[in-house]
Amino acid sequence: MWHNSISDFDRVVAIGGGHGMGRVLSSLSFLGSRLTGIVTTTDDGGSTGRLRKSQECIAWGDLRNCLNQLVTDPSIGSLLFEYRFNGKGELGGHNLGNLMLLALDNLCVRPLDAIRLISDMLKIESQLLPMSEHPTDLCAHTLCGDQILGEVSIDQLTTPPRALSLNPAVPATREAVEALTQADMIILGPGSFLTSVMPPLLLGEIAEAIQHSQAIVVFVGNLVAEEGPAGQLTLLSQYRWLEERIGAGRVNAILAPEGHTAPELTHCLVQANLGEAVLPHRHDRLKLRQALDGVIQSCHIAQDKAG
Repeated sequence: MWHNSISDFDRVVAIGGGHGMGRVLSSLSFLGSRLTGIVTTTDDGGSTGRLRKSQECIAWGDLRNCLNQLVTDPSIGSLLFEYRFNGKGELGGHNLGNLMLLALDNLCVRPLDAIRLISDMLKIESQLLPMSEHPTDLCAHTLCGDQILGEVSIDQLTTPPRALSLNPAVPATREAVEALTQADMIILGPGSFLTSVMPPLLLGEIAEAIQHSQAIVVFVGNLVAEEGPAGQLTLLSQYRWLEERIGAGRVNAILAPEGHTAPELTHCLVQANLGEAVLPHRHDRLKLRQALDGVIQSCHIAQDKAG
């Protein structure tokens, strides 16, 4: 069936974490229940890291940020959910939203139940899913054979690692795998490539679901170079990291800012002005949506030519 725009799709799935993922979700929030976010849960810094050390829970920070971005009707509940405590005491620096999710997780059978209760409270229609409901850490394997555990430590590396893994190995959230098998479009990024985009793809069930999916797969590149080791990865290097996890040629399109030159990626590179006028490092919601519509139309043209 021919689809002219993303609004025609029955199921769109975005994968990632942090502010980049939140930006994609907020730009596509008009899809309501047809939008699913699969969120990275390996963060070990800040309020989230402190909670993980004391409570042995999944990382709630990226989930909380994505929930915040999906709020369209501000309320007392959403103000509380975003509140961060000041001062240097035990509560200092903690985000109340993280504490609320943790408390609900302790009252519920599954972390996913806690997310659904908060989504109902904040009147969020889109579905947010943790990549796994079991605590795990990101592990980097360096060229000299060392293993570096934890996102915070990985971000301090001076060169990109040779490979990444999850420690311990954990299963993917069942609903996340199901959403991917039903998806019309799968969006990877933008965001921290090694610590936001890659962790969900390290789960075998998620990587296989994308590989065997009939969906259009789009990788949204960052508008400015990252700090840390990921900033040294070229767009081609990132593409090869993705291919290694989800299969050669599985990325149908790469959305990148104007000025990128990568002859090996001409078959899938789509350059566009995607930055906000005021904050050029941040994706403009409308421009991003329009660029995704353009990708859908170009994919259909390519299919027609191939057919």
